Amino acid sequence: MWSDESEHLLVEDKCSARIFTLNKPKQLNVVTAAMIARLLDLYLASAQDPCVKLIILKGRGRAFCVGGDIVTVARHAKQGNWKANIIDFRTALTMMYVIATQTKPQVAILNGIVMGGGACASIHGRFRIATENSIFAMPETALGFFPDMGSSHFLSRLPGFFGEYVGLTGAWLDGAEMFACGLATHFVPSERLEELEEAIVKADSSVPAVISSVIEKFSEMPTLKEDSAYRRLDIVNKCFCGATVEEIVAALEKEAAENDDDWISTAIYSLNKASPMSLKNTLRSIREGRVQGIEKCVVREFRMVCHVLKGDISKDFVEGCRAMLWDKDRNPKWEPSKLESINDEMVDRYFRRVNEDDWEDLKLPNLPVFAKL
Repeated sequence: MWSDESEHLLVEDKCSARIFTLNKPKQLNVVTAAMIARLLDLYLASAQDPCVKLIILKGRGRAFCVGGDIVTVARHAKQGNWKANIIDFRTALTMMYVIATQTKPQVAILNGIVMGGGACASIHGRFRIATENSIFAMPETALGFFPDMGSSHFLSRLPGFFGEYVGLTGAWLDGAEMFACGLATHFVPSERLEELEEAIVKADSSVPAVISSVIEKFSEMPTLKEDSAYRRLDIVNKCFCGATVEEIVAALEKEAAENDDDWISTAIYSLNKASPMSLKNTLRSIREGRVQGIEKCVVREFRMVCHVLKGDISKDFVEGCRAMLWDKDRNPKWEPSKLESINDEMVDRYFRRVNEDDWEDLKLPNLPVFAKL
């Protein structure tokens, strides 16, 4: 085993398996720019290494990964130095593309909190194992951001309009819900994870069917809680199929008037607290993701990231981080403050190239592609 970033990223080879362990448990395995750059190098090297048949990705402690160092990114944006983190986002989005398109299967063990970019590093892989400790969320709209890192690709492919619900509201899902909606491919009790990992390594295979059969031996069928949002998929589909965020909110309010269900009121509350601009961008991003492959999704999301950090259309990201992370008054002053104040042209601008001479679109490596893409 060797380490990187002061033991924050551990790499171990066992037989033909290469194991990446995020090792910042006190910080819930938040990943720094240096860790992401190192991970990308490791993924690219593993793809070319004939001795590596599969990759296992996991995190130590009570979190798999809560995403990137958003505080540093927001601080640079606040200072007007939005380009300081652009190279890091290029690297991170490229890594997500590599994970999604590599021919060697990845097994992500999601035994804990899975949020933001941390979720994407796992969901883009072939196998995602949830446990009773798993908690998944994409909370970006509450921060004035949007689900990026290829999220528009996998959220748009969840059953019905469940991806819109998850992406817009930032709802928290447990392991059973992750498995039910497809974010996780398997559900394994945490007490069996060590034994499972040993069995995967012992299988010494890169054949997905072989790996899946090994995982199946340790898997269970979890039971959804009575208050699970996924048990209300019919209502989710009826409300979140709307063409606009306004239509979605109106449908939820109509449903709330007819049904006394805490789930509906919680969804409405989350939407009302989120950045209106972020909601508009997120809905359009997911809808475009429905008809795009992973390459177009990450290229488009890179454009959106640049505009969010630049703050040339709205500065909600900096304001969201102020309210939620710095001052912690949890009372962001969004601008625009209302959905109806945002026109289509404002949203369109997030999806266009940045009008700067030294700016370039995201360029991705040419790699073999999984059939699932």
